[in-house]
Amino acid sequence: MASQNTIVVIDDESQIRKILSITLGAEGFKVIDISKGKDGIIAIANNHPQLVILDLGLPDEDGLTVLKEIRTWSNIPVIILSVRNSEDDIVKALDLGADDYVTKPFNTAELIARIRANIRRTQQPDSQSVVVNGDLKIDFSKRLIYKNEEELKVTNTEYMLLFLFFKNLDKVLTHNYLLKEIWGPIHSEDSQYLRVFIGQIRKKIEDDPAHPKYITTDSGVGYRMRLINK
Repeated sequence: MASQNTIVVIDDESQIRKILSITLGAEGFKVIDISKGKDGIIAIANNHPQLVILDLGLPDEDGLTVLKEIRTWSNIPVIILSVRNSEDDIVKALDLGADDYVTKPFNTAELIARIRANIRRTQQPDSQSVVVNGDLKIDFSKRLIYKNEEELKVTNTEYMLLFLFFKNLDKVLTHNYLLKEIWGPIHSEDSQYLRVFIGQIRKKIEDDPAHPKYITTDSGVGYRMRLINK
């Protein structure tokens, strides 16, 4: 179980760690600041924080390696905080399981808003019901997704997207709607976020991700989860 209001910050810049400790502390968060990737992984395992802020340029190993390791055993929200700002870097991090990406230098108010949005997503109350669509099933009370009765391993963000699709079966959900619901208004134009996550979800739920039958694209508009009858 996650420790209430605890955030692990993994960044090799002492000034960044100090700023975040002071700023987030004033917002009611307990901050555990770490300078190295391996120590950060241990801190996450031992403290069960609500969220992780992860730099990519760490002294002992690349932040993407740390992210990949975290995702083998935890779906905790991870926000990347990095000077790397190319679309390729952002897509790569999201593809490996990051929930959000903030570039340095950053606005502290914006970062706090993203932190709260990511934490809210993990706490969103779900309906006490199960919905079946073809070979897929979602258990809202347990926050679990199944395919052919086998549980699928999904991140928090992937779950929230599937949550929205199952709640709106056979309805087109626009890019703008999905971005605002999952990442907030600040990401309303970041369509690459959706491309990455929809691609990852398709790999997990589709028999042929290149020719999806569940989540289809309405070109220029958005995505829809088709209603499939067994």
